[in-house]
Amino acid sequence: MATYKKPCLHCGQLIDGAASFCPSCGSRSPFGYLCPKCKARIDKTQRACVSCGRLLYIECPHCKQPTFVQDSCERCGKSLMKQCRNKRCLDMQFFENKTCTSCGKKL
Repeated sequence: MATYKKPCLHCGQLIDGAASFCPSCGSRSPFGYLCPKCKARIDKTQRACVSCGRLLYIECPHCKQPTFVQDSCERCGKSLMKQCRNKRCLDMQFFENKTCTSCGKKL
């Protein structure tokens, strides 16, 4: 089956259209943004997730400037992610999440 390459939204690198992360820049959402709470598709023009209502602009814990909920801060570039402590999961999660969206364990 033929696979088509698409550009990563964050770095422009052409990657497989079925990829769940970009091997070039490491983004976990190379073709769009996902809500950190419910994983629904979101857009930078939205103020809140249409699926769960989570606010999509927050204060960065590092530089205290407003930023969109994505892998890293738009202002200072520091990561907004933390790793799940479940040894069977270890998935990266948004820093404000209380439970892992992959395994459901408390963070």
